[in-house]
Amino acid sequence: MFDSTSSLRIELDTQGFELSAGEIADMEADLHTLRRQIEHFPSSLLHFSMIRHQRDRTYHVKTSLTLCGTTLFTGDRDLASHAAFERCIHKLVGKVQAHKAKMAGKIDWSKATSGNHAELNPTDQFDALELDCAVAQDDYLAFRLAMDVFEDGLSKRVGRWINRYPQIEEKLGQSMTISDIVEEVFLIAFSEFLDRPHDVPPGKWLEGLIDPAVQALIQSPDEEYASISYSRAILERKS
Repeated sequence: MFDSTSSLRIELDTQGFELSAGEIADMEADLHTLRRQIEHFPSSLLHFSMIRHQRDRTYHVKTSLTLCGTTLFTGDRDLASHAAFERCIHKLVGKVQAHKAKMAGKIDWSKATSGNHAELNPTDQFDALELDCAVAQDDYLAFRLAMDVFEDGLSKRVGRWINRYPQIEEKLGQSMTISDIVEEVFLIAFSEFLDRPHDVPPGKWLEGLIDPAVQALIQSPDEEYASISYSRAILERKS
């Protein structure tokens, strides 16, 4: 059974299979970061459905998290139900962080590109519709490849941004690299893309995600590095 002592209420539906008590215990452990992120909300409801497709033997996990009238959605597929669930929860944590930042007014898009440097622009043309389709289909590989045009500029921008965080600078070249932070930005972008502000240029929007990415790595390094490792494994498929 899931922990019922916190303010987070959980509803679970499964189709085509049953979860064991051990599998539910593993899922409960995955909810630690999400519970911490929403602990100050007076009420919250997490509903997730898990469907086993017999034809291709994959699991499709869909989640919805309702926080005081706002509902956040994620979804993922995998040959293993736990892997799909983990990625759903990781994306949900990113959405909660962005939602909280928006509520607190911490993301000021008019000031996202602070300083006098030029706006972050892609090195080549990109298709926003292609990105919409990739996110709708939970296809991180297609999304990440389409976002490659921002990687060089984003890497340079991250290099400047981390000057604000001595604890991150100390780890560079040891346990953390700039590419780790860049990948975390793209992971958050993937989870937030359909809800992005359409009146904000994509480069400015990406830059506004650098600070949430850095904060995520500071607060939950083990979980974030696990997601980064997963995303890099996906990218290796293109070679």
